[in-house]
Amino acid sequence: MRLAVIADVHGNRLALAAVLEAIAAAAPDLVIELGDAVSGPLWPAECFDMLAGLDAVALRGNHDRWVAAETPDGMGATDAFAWARLSAGQRAALVARPMVWRDGGILAMHALPEDDLTYLLHEVTPQGVRERATAGVAALLPPPAGETLVLTAHTHRARMVTLPDGRLVVNPGSVGQPGYTDTAPYPHRMEAGSPHARFALLEQMRGEWRVEFHAIPYDWHAAAAEAARHGRDDWAQALTHGNLS
Repeated sequence: MRLAVIADVHGNRLALAAVLEAIAAAAPDLVIELGDAVSGPLWPAECFDMLAGLDAVALRGNHDRWVAAETPDGMGATDAFAWARLSAGQRAALVARPMVWRDGGILAMHALPEDDLTYLLHEVTPQGVRERATAGVAALLPPPAGETLVLTAHTHRARMVTLPDGRLVVNPGSVGQPGYTDTAPYPHRMEAGSPHARFALLEQMRGEWRVEFHAIPYDWHAAAAEAARHGRDDWAQALTHGNLS
């Protein structure tokens, strides 16, 4: 079994196109997309169409849920931008995505099975972001139900850990947004450190998962220019440099 895992596209069609080209060359048996597909000041509708045409397991992230709200009242600027550019049918399709997918020894979700906001592999403290200890990762997950592989996203930072019970937990990183800030539970920033589009290839061999993290170059200057055109210099900075300063 060979898997391609993508997440956190955030409306970046240029990054997505580069990643999909690399995935096509790898010819996996299955593609899994872990959500937050379209919310970004870039190309939300175009990304929706690209992903809708992909033969993949597609899950719902927190921004997919927010963008699918009935009206943009109270939304952040990024979600409101996407809402205005998606049709009612597209928004309905986003909210209809499942939060969780289980099959063949794999558990996949955006963040946690019943919580699309809590980071799994990282934690936020008053001092900043740090990698969550393995015991803490295990404590956040439900007891294993036959899975050997757990797929999660949401932090935009690639990481993998092996739990004491043998489960492998993998975050593929973000396809389209290498840096962002948030305020909960404490103000913090997530930064990939480079502007590359990220995804993971996994292969199960003799019962064990082999993981390859990929960082793909693409025209991030064009993506940054699109963000700047819509008044989002913060996105332009992150897209160009992979950091926020």
